[in-house]
Amino acid sequence: MRTFLTFSTVLSLLLPAGAAQAVPAAAEAPTAPRARLAPAMPDTVTDDPVNWTPHITDGTVWAMAVVGDTVYVGGDFGGTTQAHSRAMLPRRNLMAFRLSDGEVTDLRVELDGPVFALAEGPDGSLLVGGNFTEVNGQRRRSLARLDPATGEVSSRLRSGVDGDVRTLAVSGSDLYVGGWYDWIGGAHRAGLARLDLDTDTVDPGFDAELADPVRTAPRTEAMALSPDGTRLVAIGNFNSARGLPRSQVVMLDVTGPEAVVTDWTAPFYGIRCDSRFDSYVRGVDYSPDGSWFVVVTTGHDSGPDLPCTAAARFEATGSGEHAPTWVNHTGGHSLYAVAVTGPAVYVGGHQLWQDNTYGQKTRGPGAVDRPGIAALDPVTGLALPWNPTRSRGAGVRAFAVSARGLLVGSDTDELGGEYHARIGLFPYAAG
Repeated sequence: MRTFLTFSTVLSLLLPAGAAQAVPAAAEAPTAPRARLAPAMPDTVTDDPVNWTPHITDGTVWAMAVVGDTVYVGGDFGGTTQAHSRAMLPRRNLMAFRLSDGEVTDLRVELDGPVFALAEGPDGSLLVGGNFTEVNGQRRRSLARLDPATGEVSSRLRSGVDGDVRTLAVSGSDLYVGGWYDWIGGAHRAGLARLDLDTDTVDPGFDAELADPVRTAPRTEAMALSPDGTRLVAIGNFNSARGLPRSQVVMLDVTGPEAVVTDWTAPFYGIRCDSRFDSYVRGVDYSPDGSWFVVVTTGHDSGPDLPCTAAARFEATGSGEHAPTWVNHTGGHSLYAVAVTGPAVYVGGHQLWQDNTYGQKTRGPGAVDRPGIAALDPVTGLALPWNPTRSRGAGVRAFAVSARGLLVGSDTDELGGEYHARIGLFPYAAG
């Protein structure tokens, strides 16, 4: 694997010990329909959240999606209020508000279980994944297609699963469904499938054959499509894909009828963390130009050479074994969500610190305080000065990049030193 000496030399001067790694050589990617992804942010965001977002009064926000001027919020909750009102609005597990002014919309959908994933369909529909059995009284096992304005359940997308759906991605008419299941739409798939939204059928040739989990059945915890829709990075508790060794992270070429496991590998995640975790990878997001991505992890343990409780950047191009370009450790506290915007890599969880390479549930040398949320420099991986703070709780579970800034979903009610129950929006610094 060829290394760009000048770049890695600069990194070795800027990063904590053990963080700078070789950068793989570039390679051209094939073309395919572009994925439906949020635009890159032109600037960083302020540390002062807007005052007009609504509040979710209980539970946890697990997913957020922006469709036009509407923000859809999914999770495990029972009620919401307008920004400046105490009047409870019954919204169970799914609600929506206007991005322009925060007004909660009339959307009401009856779900008998939590929502873990949201995505916009190619026709503007709202795609919903989670762990439910009924939507508005109609049988829909963990996957549904809704009218985004009325919440009416579409007669299409009846490909229910026998478990839960944790992550969704859309490229053209292709819907990628990741979760913890064995069957979807009558087809055997171990936690990852591709559906044709035009025909509502499971793609018969697409099977990543995820296998060899540590203890339980294979699952996809999260995934990210490259901006051009040609590559899918999936993370989860598996250790092989289509018979090839792939510890917790696999990159698939999705341009053809089959799930092609590329020769891109990350042995970094073959290292075990605390034995209580069958998998510790939790979030992944591509850069706006598709040349790199970031994975965030839990795992309890921490150390300069460990992948646990850390954020790590990987170059997406090239072949063979890839070491992380940089790693930013929290010192033993979990990260669950990541959003790569160009100017920054936003990470969220219940961390107390960043740049904490040598901390062990302590504030080690060089660590900086970043309770619950942080922004990292995309090039060096070091924490940026941005430090709004939040009440930590279990942690941030969802980010969404919007035309107005960075949306944050969590399980606590303080963000930027202000009351913002489970939902917040940091606007662009440039206004």
